[in-house]
Amino acid sequence: SSGINAECPLRPGEEKATHKTKTVQGEKNGGTREVPLQRQPRFYPTEDSKKPLNNRRKVKPTKLRSTIVPGSVVIMLAGSHRGKRAVVLKQLPSGLLLVTGPYKINGVPLRRVDQAYVIATSTSVELPALPDTLTDALFKRKAKPTKNEKEMFVENTAEEPKISAEKIALQKEVDALVVPAVKSVDMLQSYLRSVFTLRKGQYPHEMKF
Repeated sequence: SSGINAECPLRPGEEKATHKTKTVQGEKNGGTREVPLQRQPRFYPTEDSKKPLNNRRKVKPTKLRSTIVPGSVVIMLAGSHRGKRAVVLKQLPSGLLLVTGPYKINGVPLRRVDQAYVIATSTSVELPALPDTLTDALFKRKAKPTKNEKEMFVENTAEEPKISAEKIALQKEVDALVVPAVKSVDMLQSYLRSVFTLRKGQYPHEMKF
């Protein structure tokens, strides 16, 4: 024999042994005793360490309302553009809606919006094929570089532009595709420019959008 104790593979249905039987001397000691294969530590931690529970939930894609499809005109209910109308381009993998005014018509840029914060209307427009670069990665913010002790007290006068040149070019490309589709529908351009507001005696649950 090579002198190496190789563990035998377990057969289906067998459990790994945790104890072994040891012969004990003495008539009143029972002859044998079950001894654990791995001894427990003599000292225990003063505080219990929390173990994460097994999470069996599967991430399901967000279900989109039946009234919202690519090309639908929606009313924004939150954010700096609340009250404005926008065109839904598509649903992103994150479950959020990708919308735009278009920017050339009413100033609403490419934005991600939760479907809970929009009102779907019956108005829609037929969209052409859109660029493949319209993904969640487009809205990912860059991590700010960490400063050392010397750089903390030095003012950085050269500020980076808030909107990257890549986003500006992509916005122009999307507007060039969406604006002609909007103009092909009668009165849709002026409808998108108007702002939605509630006046006295108007109730949203009684309105038909």
